[in-house]
Amino acid sequence: MTEHTRTALPSNAQSPSDMDPALQPRLVVTDLDGSLLDHHSYDFSPAKPWLARLKQLGVPVIPVTSKTRAELIPLREALGLTATPFIAENGAVIGLPPGWCHARLDRPGNGLDGVVVKQTGVDSGFIRARLNVWRKRLNIRFTRMGDLSLQQVMELTGLDKTRAKAARQREGSEPFIWEDSEAALETFRIALQGDGLELTQGGRFWHVMGRLSDKGGAVEWLIKRFTALRGSQPLTLGLGDGPNDITMLETVDQAVVIRGCHALNVEPQNSVLYRTHATGPTGWAEGIDHWWGQDEGGLKIAPTNEAAASV
Repeated sequence: MTEHTRTALPSNAQSPSDMDPALQPRLVVTDLDGSLLDHHSYDFSPAKPWLARLKQLGVPVIPVTSKTRAELIPLREALGLTATPFIAENGAVIGLPPGWCHARLDRPGNGLDGVVVKQTGVDSGFIRARLNVWRKRLNIRFTRMGDLSLQQVMELTGLDKTRAKAARQREGSEPFIWEDSEAALETFRIALQGDGLELTQGGRFWHVMGRLSDKGGAVEWLIKRFTALRGSQPLTLGLGDGPNDITMLETVDQAVVIRGCHALNVEPQNSVLYRTHATGPTGWAEGIDHWWGQDEGGLKIAPTNEAAASV
């Protein structure tokens, strides 16, 4: 765990070092595109045996993604993760299923997905307005996702029409394609900071969000919520492949950088770090197996058709 990320424990909570490793609760936080999902096909079949095993053991697997809440509704069903929380739009939106809600702190969920939604930053309308202002004022070139046609979004992402529509339903962030110089990007970054906004780079788009709305901050919040509900702090494992995953990977106890289908630098400051040889969901399974496949908790599995079918 890096020094800036550890949340203070509630007075009655046990830290990981105080517990029998076999009894210690665990938590997996994971990027989706290029990590649990193949960058091109969005397939996740190589990860199914581990997803099945973790579900059997009661280990929550939490998607932490640049995708929208609308995109995650069918994805959580497909992945078998409807009972776990999610973090959408790079940390701007946190979704809590009933089992993760606090009776006094959370109002009942009223969305189609039945979760309580918490927004950690500013709304997307403000972000879009400021992007339009700075584009004109600084005379810089970029294209917001909102400027693209549905067909263009489909071509850029490989998504079908339904999923491309869901990708445009932003609540707390805005993706864009940068079309100017590095110097102009830095000027743009500084201008956004004055609005309380920041930039993060994903596998396909840059993203603008509230300054305190990154993946790491949202993961830290969920770890604190888990600790309060369970009375003990979990051993946490994070997996990701892009620069926007760095804060998440610096927030967990054990980190996995999945080999990316890009040339972007991903250098989290975490001494407990593994870099995979494989990409996408095969790399995801490799990372889980590296840290948890042969440990004292007895999590080792043999990938079988039966395990794969149970997700």
